[in-house]
Amino acid sequence: MTINLETKVGDIVLAWPQAMRYLEGQGVDYCCGGHRSLREACESAGRDPGQVLAALEGLEWPSTDAPSSRDWMNASLTKLLAHIEATHHAYLRTELPRLGALLEKVLGVHGENHPELDEVFDLFQALAGDLMPHLMKEEQILFPFIRQMDTGVAAEACFASVQSPIRVMESEHEAVGALLVQLRACTGGYEAPADGCTTFRAFYDGLKALEADLHLHIYLENQILHPRARMLEAALQG
Repeated sequence: MTINLETKVGDIVLAWPQAMRYLEGQGVDYCCGGHRSLREACESAGRDPGQVLAALEGLEWPSTDAPSSRDWMNASLTKLLAHIEATHHAYLRTELPRLGALLEKVLGVHGENHPELDEVFDLFQALAGDLMPHLMKEEQILFPFIRQMDTGVAAEACFASVQSPIRVMESEHEAVGALLVQLRACTGGYEAPADGCTTFRAFYDGLKALEADLHLHIYLENQILHPRARMLEAALQG
């Protein structure tokens, strides 16, 4: 694949998932902002587009015939949904309570000397408060609708088109992305302070891992699941 500054970030990651790691390190949004050109995404992240492009071109790209164990563009939507639930939804249901407990301990020990933890607490609570109902809406409304369509039968629901719940989910993804940006900023990129204890470091490491998982999670839905679901609905209706 030949890339330039007008190539969509989502297309770059789709062609080469390993590019995620580099873009993560540069703070370039490839999940909610996957529809943006590389130029737009870099400018939004405060990065020089030319430098990012040069770095990407300098990385080793896979051969065109290299097999991919995660080619979600070809797997059935039912398999993709099962992967999202078993991997990303399950991760959030385990990790959010664990991180919440760590945060309580960190606040109790370091809250007086690190007032920034009050903002971290508020942002984390907002993030968890957004994510848990979001997972339920996906699992109870959107995902069953897509699974029904994946059987080859047009699904029936209280909404006119799959676009309706997708629009809601993507709006909520944007809100989650904005909270992650704020969390990264107020934690200094998840760098624990010099006087931070093991629990403090474990909490910040956990937040960093949570951010990476959410970016991949949202990418799979915004850039692969949702477009394919729209296309499938159009085919069934046509």
